[in-house]
Amino acid sequence: MAEIHNGTIDAELGGGVYKQRLRRSGEGKSGGFRGIILLRWKTIGIFVFGFAKSERANIGPDELKAWRLIAKQLLTAPASVQAAIDEGKLIEVLCDEKEIS
Repeated sequence: MAEIHNGTIDAELGGGVYKQRLRRSGEGKSGGFRGIILLRWKTIGIFVFGFAKSERANIGPDELKAWRLIAKQLLTAPASVQAAIDEGKLIEVLCDEKEIS
């Protein structure tokens, strides 16, 4: 998330959905992992899906459509995100236990 926060975005997929390359431990990004992140710039970021590049090339069009719908629901209603955290449906992860501002 720190890379995105600093403006380094690998792929903007539209509708608040982003794909970010993630390193494998001890390796570079090219053969590593891909993460799907729902993002409302400088407000909220939600890591929703990750996959190894070696196991699948990308997400499909139907998956992208679903992620955009979920992004629209979650990113426009921060109270629903907090409620999902409170109910244990989402897990809040802090970057190095610090807030990024």
